[in-house]
Amino acid sequence: MNWHSRRDAKQARLMSAEAFIKGKAVTTGDIAKVLTAVMRPGDRVILEGDNQKQATFLAKALTEVDPKKVNDVTMLIPSVSRDEHLDVFDRGIASEINFAYAGVQSVRLAKMLEENTLKIGSIHTYLELYSRLFVDLTPDICLVAAEKADRDGNLYTGYSTEDTPTLVEAAAFNQGIVVVQVNEIVEKGALPRVDIPGDWVDIIVESDAPYQMEALFTRDPKKIRDEHILMGMMTIKGIYAKHGVTSLNHGIGYNGAAIELLLPTYGEELGLKEKICQHWVLNPHPTMIPAIEKGWVKSMFAFGGELGMERYTEARSDIFPIGPDGSLRSNRAFAQIAGLYGIDLFLGATLQMDYLANSSTVTSGRLTGFGGAPNMGHNTRGRRHATDAWMEMMAHPGKSLVPGKKLVVQMLQSQGRFGFNFVPELDAVRIGREAGLPAPPVMIYGEDVTHIVTEQGVAYLYMAENDTEKTAMIGAVAQDTPVGEYADKAMLESLRKKGKVALPEDMDIDPSTATHDRLAARSLEELVDWSGGLYDIPERFKK
Repeated sequence: MNWHSRRDAKQARLMSAEAFIKGKAVTTGDIAKVLTAVMRPGDRVILEGDNQKQATFLAKALTEVDPKKVNDVTMLIPSVSRDEHLDVFDRGIASEINFAYAGVQSVRLAKMLEENTLKIGSIHTYLELYSRLFVDLTPDICLVAAEKADRDGNLYTGYSTEDTPTLVEAAAFNQGIVVVQVNEIVEKGALPRVDIPGDWVDIIVESDAPYQMEALFTRDPKKIRDEHILMGMMTIKGIYAKHGVTSLNHGIGYNGAAIELLLPTYGEELGLKEKICQHWVLNPHPTMIPAIEKGWVKSMFAFGGELGMERYTEARSDIFPIGPDGSLRSNRAFAQIAGLYGIDLFLGATLQMDYLANSSTVTSGRLTGFGGAPNMGHNTRGRRHATDAWMEMMAHPGKSLVPGKKLVVQMLQSQGRFGFNFVPELDAVRIGREAGLPAPPVMIYGEDVTHIVTEQGVAYLYMAENDTEKTAMIGAVAQDTPVGEYADKAMLESLRKKGKVALPEDMDIDPSTATHDRLAARSLEELVDWSGGLYDIPERFKK
């Protein structure tokens, strides 16, 4: 029996393209021919589509392979962000997709699913997808991006490492072919640092343009609404201070940005500095600059970089993980694990929530996916280290074997652009049913949610005695929605007296004071000032 058939097959694939490969390098114009030569029908292909960093050149090249020779491909893409990621299905090259997040492609993806242009293997969390790359979705081809490579294939990934090391390792040690687009090929010894060794890399190619880098986590303070500020004030006082939250993650959005900009103002008014929000698992959000400068933050480990924050992170190496070259060292897989096990609290926003606090960003006509929210937004039963916040979630402290819980906070307004955000049944349940998915694409399960924050107040769900009371608590902060019908005025008052629901006045918060004046910075330009000129506003935000 041949116990090295995969290795033999890999060598045969590389031999079929040897006319185009010099050492490990391929000329820019030959990359589509090389991919056609090394790929086979039915291949599993990893394509680096991260939240921010995109293997744009290789994504285009993949759409140019010959569909008569390469077809029925299964695509493995963490974040479906570009047209090319779905063009491969229209071209007849790929048939199935496994992903974690879709974002700007969510509407097109939903339409293609409806039209049977593609099939979905699974909508994963980030960690779930990474894990399966080492189990039952081992890749045949890996297409990723790096800043520089030397002639031996050693890679410098630069400021935004992101998914790259994980995707490459999954392929390299399962006899997959690793193809890397780089902005520049340099001589041996000229790399600022080696992030991925050349032994893991088979083919390098200089791209025709630098890889795409998106400023995904930049939020202009001008666009933060008063409702975000009010919810932020309630979160800081009614959750972070109440439970002594010291380590945390914020999801993407204006809700988190409002909190970040309130810490140096409202947080200091409350005397909370050095008591809460010290250790973060977070991309370098520009809205974190004032809190960092005011000494709130002790450490921040990043999933990826953020365009414009390069010089700032380099200058704050006590806060961020910085390599000897001065650039940020991020790692999405490690950060997801840190967010899963290491933090007290996850705070995220969602698009829909039902009467038991199940939530999803998969809604009618949009297959957005989940990203890393389910990893960080659930109770980690394997956790054993205790913190004050985690212990606070114990149902009966000191009286049972039931451990503490991670705080999982969901923020959403009662109504959104597309109607009620609180609904009797999630769109995701119906979509899953109609698409024949074995499990509905729920983002965060209600059993894991400990707190809900709306513009109306805070519901402390961890205190609910049963599902009936839990539904009433949700309804109490979702008045004037279908779920709000589960809590009448008498029920609301009863829950307030028990401390299970808190309205702004219960926290001594005057909603009329929740204005932009509360924010430490009210524009991107003010963030530049806070940074001492180190923050560079991305071009698209200057328009």
